[in-house]
Amino acid sequence: MSRYQHTLAGTTYAFDGLVELMAKATPARSGDELAGCSAESDTERAAAQWALAEVPLTVFLNEAVVPYESDEVTRLIMDTHDVQAFSPVKSMTVGGLRDWLLEVASGPGEAAAATLSALSRGLTPEMVAAVCKLMRNQDLIAVSRAVSVVSAFRTTIGLPGTLATRLQPNHPTDDPTGIAAATLDGLLLGCGDAVIGINPATDSPHATSELLHLLDDIRQRYEIPVQSCVLSHVTTTIGLIEAGAPVDLVFQSIAGTEGANKGFGVDIAVLREGNEAGKSLRRGTVGENVMYLETGQGSALSAGAHYGTGGKPVDQHTLETRAYAIARELDPLLINTVVGFIGPEYLYDGKQILRAGLEDHFCGKLLGLPMGVDVCYTNHAEADQDDMDNLLTLLGVAGVPFVITVPGADDVMLGYQSLSFHDALYARRTLGLKPAPEFEAWLDRVGMLGADGRVLDLQPEASPLRSLTGPVA
Repeated sequence: MSRYQHTLAGTTYAFDGLVELMAKATPARSGDELAGCSAESDTERAAAQWALAEVPLTVFLNEAVVPYESDEVTRLIMDTHDVQAFSPVKSMTVGGLRDWLLEVASGPGEAAAATLSALSRGLTPEMVAAVCKLMRNQDLIAVSRAVSVVSAFRTTIGLPGTLATRLQPNHPTDDPTGIAAATLDGLLLGCGDAVIGINPATDSPHATSELLHLLDDIRQRYEIPVQSCVLSHVTTTIGLIEAGAPVDLVFQSIAGTEGANKGFGVDIAVLREGNEAGKSLRRGTVGENVMYLETGQGSALSAGAHYGTGGKPVDQHTLETRAYAIARELDPLLINTVVGFIGPEYLYDGKQILRAGLEDHFCGKLLGLPMGVDVCYTNHAEADQDDMDNLLTLLGVAGVPFVITVPGADDVMLGYQSLSFHDALYARRTLGLKPAPEFEAWLDRVGMLGADGRVLDLQPEASPLRSLTGPVA
């Protein structure tokens, strides 16, 4: 008889190990169907969720989803588990943890935030992924909102009542004038307090250095309390730090298995090296968090590095959450999931993208991370901007620390749809949220805020930043 089973509607469903049980309990998504690990029916999925609810949390400390011997992410998870922090929930099942989290989240705000913060190091990513699979969207929102995770460099990210933004001024040829124009557009609409971050068209050190100097010149000219980042490979950035380039944040994409990270050309050791290199510059003013990390459901599957114990495919949500163990080790300023960026092969439509965005935000924050979301989709997905409006609004209610914004919601370099600068203004206005406090003070100081705290509708010729791209025609 299988260790994991449940009888539903007269049929007994048995699950061969924790890997299969977790996969079958996951809400439907195209990536798991592609990997061949998804539940075959809604009834089987419900049975798996019932069975998963009865699993003691201690099982996750003894039954690895990805083998300890062959995967450094698993070793990091197991070797850094905080037994003392785990003690308040160690006797619970997955279902019991769900009920406890919802009870804590319904209590007084400061007490709930303190309780959940103290727990974060006691939970493994697999425990958090498991409890997430049992939750409705409203459960994910309620608990996420109760969690407070704060990080800082030149601005403070994650304070209650704030919504920061990454200003993403990408350009297909890294043209400085085009990047400066997009940066001006975002700053005039109150965006950029999380980071002004460029995805470069090339990873060459020379091109990356030029972009770093461009952003740093803008920051210093207008005395903007913000951090910049050119999202080159971590090894490129380490080399530029050694060469004296003005690096604020060290970027890298990460994933939930050793094999997937090898596909990105990194391991935990080189990520730690990047973190230390960034900190050595001491360029922050209000904090010392220097890493910027990106993740996304489906990255391990796309690399063919999604297999776990017994050679079984691990569901993409669980693998995504395992990446947060690496992020937690690096104590980043920012981490975000690029939730719909990888494509419909992994998240097919707006419903799946919305669910995944809420999942990733919940799991990241519960594990103690300043978890942002790139609310986005590719043009061949069954999604549109209405779906992104819905996800942005729900994430704002859930207390997301930051989102990504691009001119017109259309990234012409990466070829995908995200949020516009105006979308961030909508979320702040509608939900009563503010920018990061240091950035808000700057907006006020240069005359870009009205008496009600809203960003003014300034024409370029009236802007205090009008010289950013040269004379206005």
